[in-house]
Amino acid sequence: MGHWLVIDLEATTDDGGWPVTEMEIIEIGASLVTREGREVDHFQCFVKPKRRPQLTPFCRELTHISQADVDAAACFKQAWAQFEGWLGQQAQDLQAWVSWGDYDRRQLLQEWHDYKVRSILQELPHINLKQRFAKARHLQRPAGLNSALQLAGLQFTGQQHRALEDARNTARLLPLSLPVEGT
Repeated sequence: MGHWLVIDLEATTDDGGWPVTEMEIIEIGASLVTREGREVDHFQCFVKPKRRPQLTPFCRELTHISQADVDAAACFKQAWAQFEGWLGQQAQDLQAWVSWGDYDRRQLLQEWHDYKVRSILQELPHINLKQRFAKARHLQRPAGLNSALQLAGLQFTGQQHRALEDARNTARLLPLSLPVEGT
């Protein structure tokens, strides 16, 4: 029996959004869970943005991440090395890594490329849980995380748009989104 790694990222942005190529990760949150969604371990760290070091007022309000949080943080390359160190202890048991939607995967691909970083995750399958949940629930369109939780009879716990809290809430939908084992 393996584990799933649920990842959520927070990134620089402004009202109206920015393309992934303009965004930079400012927080990494990950929850290592069983197939049933029970947390085994977790990781969280802030990341100091390089291109646009000043967070916009919109970004600070959305994420509840302060300028001081990112100013005191390591750059992406160092933060990712910390993450990989944590993840390395769990790597042999990992089935896949999961995110709500495809944004987190695309953002990581961008940052790995920009910083010339290799990751354990590059060797593992990625699951877009937003798509899996929509398929499992026969939804015409994929739902946002909060709406999906409500459809599942659950309430969001913690602060929305914080990486670890979003990852933990995504993990709660994992058992409802994966095919039943043995089928």
